[in-house]
Amino acid sequence: MPEAIAADHRVVVVGGGQAGLAISYYLTRAGVQHLVLDADDQVGASWTNRWDSLRLFTPAAYSALPGLPFPGPGDRYPGGRDVARYLIDYAERFGLPLRTASPVRSLVKDDTFTLDTPTGPITAARVVVATGAFGTPATPAFAHHLEPDLPASHSHDYRRPDDVPQGVVLVVGAGNTGYQLELARAGRTVHLAHGATARTVPQRIAGRDIFWWLTRTRLVSAPPDTRIGRRLRANDPIIGTSRAALHAAGVQFRPRALAGACRTISFADGTTLQPDAILWATGYRHDDRWIHIPGALDEHGALQTTGLNTPTRGLHVLGRPWQRSRGSALLGFVGQDAHRLATRITTQEQLSDRGGRRSQPR
Repeated sequence: MPEAIAADHRVVVVGGGQAGLAISYYLTRAGVQHLVLDADDQVGASWTNRWDSLRLFTPAAYSALPGLPFPGPGDRYPGGRDVARYLIDYAERFGLPLRTASPVRSLVKDDTFTLDTPTGPITAARVVVATGAFGTPATPAFAHHLEPDLPASHSHDYRRPDDVPQGVVLVVGAGNTGYQLELARAGRTVHLAHGATARTVPQRIAGRDIFWWLTRTRLVSAPPDTRIGRRLRANDPIIGTSRAALHAAGVQFRPRALAGACRTISFADGTTLQPDAILWATGYRHDDRWIHIPGALDEHGALQTTGLNTPTRGLHVLGRPWQRSRGSALLGFVGQDAHRLATRITTQEQLSDRGGRRSQPR
């Protein structure tokens, strides 16, 4: 019988946001020894570092992690600070084994996984990467060709309209973030550049929140490899803010921004604009190059995933968009994936204990 390989922890979860806390809840209930590492000094810091007026497009009734309802009326739309307080309360309520201010600088694998942290190496039999849906802010390649003194920042760093210089503001990217930013309502002259015209849906339909409908029809749980899943993923709608509402607020729509040089942005229709400031609402990309395991990453430096698994035995991932469904990265729905993964880990741990093969996690 193979000798069991010693590790500091049976499971280490990298990331103490909603996904990390959700799986920690289930692992704790199952009695699986584990540790959650979070890079920030405080739980929920990523939510307090968003723009001031941010509101979830899921109401409180659909914004809870497993085991603890979101406080307040179910039909209210929590802000970023509300979410941060909820996550703090959640970790404390269930006594989750969380270590803050512990960024993982690298992850390697030999017989066990080794995570390099500022306080020293940590070894684990299994690792769950739960670093969240928001990775590294992404900007177009042509952003580097603009003059350095042209005020330009990513929505990740945006807090309030007063942070943006007066004059014409170009918002590049017309997803939910680009639509939500309140610059036009604050009196700015706003141009919004987008690719394909985004599909918008109202927050409430026939008196019910859209997530009531998505839950009842099970669309929020549609797997990405099904026909409806592929359609939803290809044309993910903007919720709650319509194009007509932005027009009424004075927003001028532009086609896709294709190039930039000095202080001039060129668009797909051949027109140009010289804005006084640019706000990149161009989303995020996963930069997992801290993982130094052969075959784990794709050519872009992102972790390769199949559902909740990776090509590396014992290395799992949780909380990324469309891992298993539309809800995989949403606060109120990530618990479903967390439960599935925790159940799998718990079952395999039990089998390992019975068979004495702790060295071979799957």
